[in-house]
Amino acid sequence: MATEEALTAGRDLAGRLGLEVAALAIGAGAEALAEVAGRHGVARVHLAQHPVLTDFGPEAWGETVAQAAVVLGASVVMSIGTDLGNEVMAQAAARMDQPFVANCLSIDPDWKITRVRWGGSLLEEVELDAPIRFVTFTHHAVEPIEAPVAATVTTFEPELAPELGRTIVKDRGAQAAGVTLATAPVVVGGGRGVGSPEGFAVLEELAALLGGRVGCSRVVTNNGWRPHTDQVGQTGTKIAPDLYIACGISGAIQHWVGAAGSKRILAINTDKEANMVAKADYAVIGDLHEVIPAISAEIKRRRG
Repeated sequence: MATEEALTAGRDLAGRLGLEVAALAIGAGAEALAEVAGRHGVARVHLAQHPVLTDFGPEAWGETVAQAAVVLGASVVMSIGTDLGNEVMAQAAARMDQPFVANCLSIDPDWKITRVRWGGSLLEEVELDAPIRFVTFTHHAVEPIEAPVAATVTTFEPELAPELGRTIVKDRGAQAAGVTLATAPVVVGGGRGVGSPEGFAVLEELAALLGGRVGCSRVVTNNGWRPHTDQVGQTGTKIAPDLYIACGISGAIQHWVGAAGSKRILAINTDKEANMVAKADYAVIGDLHEVIPAISAEIKRRRG
């Protein structure tokens, strides 16, 4: 999703600035970007190749982006503000001694920018003036839009010192098949109000019925009830499901940062004054241990 968002945002920004847009692909699977780029209206793809670029490494990737910006004569370098995207862009901008504006919501042609600050608790208006402007757009703030063109691929070979490979991913664990928390169309989230690890059983049942995944708040992971991989929030996973069912979650700002991209939110809580209830599209004021089983039972009844 982030790749498609970046291509759409880049194409749109380049069009409004009267510039040509190109994509730089780094790392494993980069060759497949040509088809994705062409489908989203970016006709030029530069494939970075070097023995150090075996997997993600912030120093090597940042230096690659910086060198590409010089060689290709870029006036704007942009990405999506995922953890990886912001880290690489910060590296590249620092290496070129240029400013970097992260997590933008909108960029005007005169470079007046609105961006997210303090975990989403405020919006900041800034202006950016630099020989090369480094920016990232907030993840899930851009809706990918296809505009098919024929894409061409050229090879870009950066000059990378061996020591840039000192911080690089050496191994990756296999992920279980199925939808991930970040891509699930429905997420059923649980907070302190779930009460215990065993309390998540009813959330698991509902998520399975809806073809979704279970998420949780930070307090749940702090208590050891669920693994960190299930955490939704500023220090967890940012989600953008069609429906987020927040059960027993107060809605602290750190959690809201991760859930704000949800298309619709249903809050289930005994506290009608909870922040999540106030922000939700729909709310049920009641005990989640009664409400969730009732929803699951009704789904089963309607499915026969």
